[in-house]
Amino acid sequence: MSVLRDRGTRTKIVPTIVLALGGLYAILPLLWVVFAATKSSEELFTTFSGWPSFNGGFTGNLSALNDYGDGRFWLWMLNSLIYAGGGAFLTVVVSTAAGYALAKYRFTGQRLIFGALLAGVLVPQITLAIPQYLMLSEMGLVGTYWSVILPSIISPYSIYLCRIYADAAVPDDILEAGRIDGASEFRLLWSVAAPVMLPGLVTVFLLQFIAIWNNFLLPYIMLADDSLFPLTVGLYSLLNRGASQPALYTLVITGSLLSIIPIIALFLFLQRFWRLDLVAGSVKG
Repeated sequence: MSVLRDRGTRTKIVPTIVLALGGLYAILPLLWVVFAATKSSEELFTTFSGWPSFNGGFTGNLSALNDYGDGRFWLWMLNSLIYAGGGAFLTVVVSTAAGYALAKYRFTGQRLIFGALLAGVLVPQITLAIPQYLMLSEMGLVGTYWSVILPSIISPYSIYLCRIYADAAVPDDILEAGRIDGASEFRLLWSVAAPVMLPGLVTVFLLQFIAIWNNFLLPYIMLADDSLFPLTVGLYSLLNRGASQPALYTLVITGSLLSIIPIIALFLFLQRFWRLDLVAGSVKG
């Protein structure tokens, strides 16, 4: 028995060590950004990277970032919230309707559409940037907020997730009961199916929000006015200027640190919806 216990202990230790190393590898870049944001431009290149500075560098960097371009950073932050929040919301609306239709209706060409959807999941979005630019240019939308939001609305992966979740979470009996009571198909979707699908829709919103928030190539191609830049393109423009003005590197690092905060806040806020889903499942069980 002791031999078996020793073997079990060893098998548990190895995965724990692997997971700990993986977690450390994932968190090291974030720690570097946190430490680097506390340093002045002089300390950034002359002190040990793995330790923060306690000489008030962060407050100085934050003040300089706030003053840069009369608060240009906060305008970029607002633009990112508009692009990511608006795009993610519209993606949820479109994906909910499309996924629900694919899961609960039978129509000609359904398999073909679902196969095309799966193929769309495999296509890297970066390959669509140039065709999207040409299409939006013909429509006169390049250089506007819509040039970044519209291409983000249709997400094959989000539609696929909604289709899977609608198929698993929305009982056909409830829909039939609603039809007997005289509810329209639109009413069934938004009053019956959507509340049941809420945890899945929250997941779609979060994934799409993060994808748009971190997107660089699409806004870089679509936008030329820096007042419309999201954080990714705005910080990149600062990084380019840092080649001739090294002091701007600290602003880029501080801005990168601040750009993480909305993602963390959103994740913590949306966690309650997943918890409610688990509680509901336990009650039903």
